[in-house]
Amino acid sequence: MEVCLPELSHDDGSLDSFDRKILEELAQNGRIPVAELAEKVGLSKTPCQNRFKRLIADGFIQGFKAILNPAKMNLDHIAFAEVKLTNTQEEALMSFNAAVKKIREVEECHMIAGRFDYLLKIRTRDIKKYRLVLGERISNLPYVASTSTNVAMETVKERG
Repeated sequence: MEVCLPELSHDDGSLDSFDRKILEELAQNGRIPVAELAEKVGLSKTPCQNRFKRLIADGFIQGFKAILNPAKMNLDHIAFAEVKLTNTQEEALMSFNAAVKKIREVEECHMIAGRFDYLLKIRTRDIKKYRLVLGERISNLPYVASTSTNVAMETVKERG
């Protein structure tokens, strides 16, 4: 899978072309050995390893994880829930944010500027399970006024 990072706007100059190449390679294969990474980006092993450690320490790399196959796990139903809150003062937002993080079916939660307040990406095994999660968990989150659901028919591009 080819991974192209969006153009990085980093005004302090702390990322150079080698750093960018390292990040692109790691985005494709987080398990690449340092020696192979060094060869791919055109550095010797020690400078590459030092850059790699600096990118972690500086927060450019947040961590490493296994990318699971949702279809193999019978979790290939994706729905996007638009959530409108009754209150958007800071206390209400913090309360909603804390509660939504506890719902394991919610893969992503984004605060939105627009006609609703949050967009949630929810992954379940099927529409029946989604209905339960929506009705019993999401609708009961603090300050939820209403929800609207969009169901994904096909995933064309997804970053892992």
